[in-house]
Amino acid sequence: MKLKKPLGLIFLLAAALLLGACDQPGSAPREGFAGLGQEAAQYTPVVRGQKLEFPRDHGAHDGYRIEWWYVTANLIDEQGRDWGVQWTLFRSALRPEEEETGWNSPNVWMGHAALTGPYGHHHAEAFARGGIDQAGVRAAPFKAWIDNWTLEAVDADPGSGIQSLDVQAQTSEFRYTLQLSSDRAPVLHGDQGYSEKSGQGQASYYYSQPFYEASGEVEMNGQVLKVTGQAWMDREWSSQPLTAEQEGWDWFSLHLEDGYKLMLFQVRQEDGRHYRAGTWIAPDGHATTLQPQQIQMRDLRWTRQSNGRRVPTQWQVQVHDYAVNVTVTALESQAWMDTTFPYWEGPVTLDGSSKGRGYLEMTGY
Repeated sequence: MKLKKPLGLIFLLAAALLLGACDQPGSAPREGFAGLGQEAAQYTPVVRGQKLEFPRDHGAHDGYRIEWWYVTANLIDEQGRDWGVQWTLFRSALRPEEEETGWNSPNVWMGHAALTGPYGHHHAEAFARGGIDQAGVRAAPFKAWIDNWTLEAVDADPGSGIQSLDVQAQTSEFRYTLQLSSDRAPVLHGDQGYSEKSGQGQASYYYSQPFYEASGEVEMNGQVLKVTGQAWMDREWSSQPLTAEQEGWDWFSLHLEDGYKLMLFQVRQEDGRHYRAGTWIAPDGHATTLQPQQIQMRDLRWTRQSNGRRVPTQWQVQVHDYAVNVTVTALESQAWMDTTFPYWEGPVTLDGSSKGRGYLEMTGY
């Protein structure tokens, strides 16, 4: 685990108790990956039919237990080499209360940054307590930050939303600074933003901005490289997105070369009846919700990570109704995020019915 700074035993214990995530079998009740399946009756529930509103919903949501702001970017440098960037901020609530100034804040924050490319996969993790301006999210004008890692609207116009963003992170091993822009509205997943995760009532509110054009620079090993490409921002918030029997998920965000976008995920269940969902997104931004029976996923190749865990780093993905039959392959198979709650996340390439690039996230392995 790579921390930007130590924050003390009390905070780390609080975060661990909040999210669960026990690696010892039988030492605690089953609660799904990172405790996201534990009961959360005291927190605000996710309900079908609640209209998402912007810019309000770009900001934090008091009363919900967990939410995140997630940016991934597929980039190419001037030498034609592939790179991947990840920037993530998580908010976790210790109590279902409104944010307040000072150490009595109910929120804790966790940030992840990663750079993947010709020199391998590198990542960092940061923690912060709420209420002291070390981390947070402002809806309008939009800004999300933890320490000096920022995701921020380019201008100060409260109505600018998330159409144009600067994203940057700097660690002891790498640095990146990107400018993102899109002229399309956010895409709502599921039923107008209500995204089921189990078919048993577990759900999140979920929207994306998958149409960003990206430019900027990355720095690794003392080399500063100009890069361009595509980026994708995901926003989710919930109080109990998983059931206790769900072990983790496999999530794909794919940029097809003809301008279409494809979001797919499966939440793996202990009984093997994995829950699948997705969204087919046209170049003009029109989104169509995919039903579980329309989606096929099959792992093709597994790779052992440096810590001994094995994950599938090549997949076959099919959506026959849209003539999609692609092989999805990790750009760097060793893209393990050895963070407090570990997972695999990295850029991928597509081959088959369509060429393209994207990102793959796998948890619970």
